[in-house]
Amino acid sequence: MAAAKKNQPVELLNDLEPMLTRLKLTAIRDQLDTLLDQAGRAELNLREALTMLCTAEVARKDERRIQMGMSIAKFPCVRTLEGFEYDAQPSVDPKQIRELATSRWVANGDSVLLLGPPGVGKTHLAVALGREAIVRGYSTLFVPATSLVTQLARAHAEGRLEEKLLHFTKPKLLVVDELGYLPFEANAAHLFFQLVSRRYERGSMLVTSNRSVAEWGGVFGDAVVATAILDRLLHHSHVITIRGDSYRLRTRAALARLTRPARTPQLKPIDQQPGSLLDVARGSVPDVA
Repeated sequence: MAAAKKNQPVELLNDLEPMLTRLKLTAIRDQLDTLLDQAGRAELNLREALTMLCTAEVARKDERRIQMGMSIAKFPCVRTLEGFEYDAQPSVDPKQIRELATSRWVANGDSVLLLGPPGVGKTHLAVALGREAIVRGYSTLFVPATSLVTQLARAHAEGRLEEKLLHFTKPKLLVVDELGYLPFEANAAHLFFQLVSRRYERGSMLVTSNRSVAEWGGVFGDAVVATAILDRLLHHSHVITIRGDSYRLRTRAALARLTRPARTPQLKPIDQQPGSLLDVARGSVPDVA
């Protein structure tokens, strides 16, 4: 009887790893010995040790969730808010960007419009804010405007429009980049309107554009459709207009200055140089005492 009791803790320890695997507590399973050693050295009681184990598990799950969310979002590049040069774009209010970084606007189903000329950092901010939304637990999808309307038009032609609209409606945040660089065909504008209507007050949209909202009638080729789209996007929105020089053009100009060959000093003809032999011959050089 005593031997059976003695073997029971060993059997429980042998069963622990399979149980942790079954419960999908893989972080605790993989780090169990290390975590228990840390708890022992810190002289934690049972509740404190359990809290430490759960903290490790939550951290692992958050890390994997964020990695998967970034992969699904299909961002074209890695951009962060810390990497945005506010000094180069003084029209951007850092306080407003920090507020948007909390993703409360995503939780509320609001929209964000980033407007301004090419190269001022609209896509940088769009990607960075999308990444912040993923960190805070909101599903996000990034798509260029031209790709979006192409996919909708193809799906419409193939009788799969409902399926494609559902695909773009599902994420909590949809980032549409570079709206306005190319004009929409009439059919594409109506398809985009359907998507905006589906997402209205259900999911958030972040749209970047090089055109002011007053010019969107020309972008969509239909002032009525443009008005209907803007009516929904602007109802609960944050509009940021960036005024400034292009990062790319400014960088190119700086590189041009750095790589420009140094000027060769222009030498005067010998007869024009002070103290030359010709001056001596002419007697025009003052005597030196």
